[in-house]
Amino acid sequence: MGYNINGVEHETDDQGYLMEPVFEDDAVRVIAAAENIDLTDAHWEVVNYLRSEYREHGHTPNFRNMLKGMSAIRPEVDSKYLYDLFPVGPAKQGPKVAALPQPLGKGGY
Repeated sequence: MGYNINGVEHETDDQGYLMEPVFEDDAVRVIAAAENIDLTDAHWEVVNYLRSEYREHGHTPNFRNMLKGMSAIRPEVDSKYLYDLFPVGPAKQGPKVAALPQPLGKGGY
């Protein structure tokens, strides 16, 4: 499996995560469509946060740190808010939609 983004095929792992990050916004649109997510401004806010964290730290945050980081940006963010945006799991589906590699954190997710 892979994603064709602007005519370029990008390799994925067996769970559909990109092997290498792609920071083009069209990548987010393609992957969100594949995940049946209609992107809103709230989705983009999370995507931009995750991309920023990935650039700065080389990985995305676990759910607890994601919740803390996002609530610092937008105080009304809570678990329900993030799960409404990414129902499969914000710390798993968020990075996938953000066109980032699979997060490999505690618990092996």
